[in-house]
Amino acid sequence: MKETSVLCLLFLISLLSCKTNRARLTVSPSSSQLFKGDFVSLSCEEDDSSAGWTLRRNTSKRQRTQCGSTWGKPAGSSCNITLMIPQDSGVYWCESREGPISNMVNLTVTGGSVILQSPVLPVMEGDDVTLLCKTKTTPSNLPAAFYKDGSLIRKQPTGHMTIQHVSRSDEGLYKCD
Repeated sequence: MKETSVLCLLFLISLLSCKTNRARLTVSPSSSQLFKGDFVSLSCEEDDSSAGWTLRRNTSKRQRTQCGSTWGKPAGSSCNITLMIPQDSGVYWCESREGPISNMVNLTVTGGSVILQSPVLPVMEGDDVTLLCKTKTTPSNLPAAFYKDGSLIRKQPTGHMTIQHVSRSDEGLYKCD
């Protein structure tokens, strides 16, 4: 059987405490990698309810398009994509009429059989982060090997690994197989 590996660039960001009047983009399910055919809901959670946020994305084909134009179905402050396809891979964000933008989320959609499921950014320094080597077919809790920057970190019998109290030293390119 041919082994499949998936790469995931896990950025671990330390955020300073500061007050802003910005929206926060949330993704449900919270994963930066998705399978072709998955459902995803993206929401602009507003700090200031009067801001009027619009969800936008950049993909390899189109730049700065908004939900409902050629992709997604608007649902209040959310945008639902029923069947993700690889062409939906790209950077997503919320933007207001006044110009400020939310955090940017990079989503990758694969037609393959394995993804490295990691939480959507930002990740706070000190958080625990669980990585899941997920298969398209059930069960997803098969044994997996996890690598960081090409070096084996550990093998896990259940297909998931938790990095406790993340710090900048945990930044890197992660993959599993």
